[in-house]
Amino acid sequence: MKGIEFVIDDAGERKAVLIDLEEHGELWEDFYDALLAQERRDEPRESLAEVKEKLSFGRN
Repeated sequence: MKGIEFVIDDAGERKAVLIDLEEHGELWEDFYDALLAQERRDEPRESLAEVKEKLSFGRN
């Protein structure tokens, strides 16, 4: 695939990938966002009401 190169170890196994960001920059952003979401899946959540309260706190 154009713009994608695999780094292969001595056993012929794929270990990494090089992505041409000029060619596939948008794809990389989607991949990176998915990784961040997966990494943060166990973090505590806030309700929409809590977020709105925090955002409006400094307005008054």
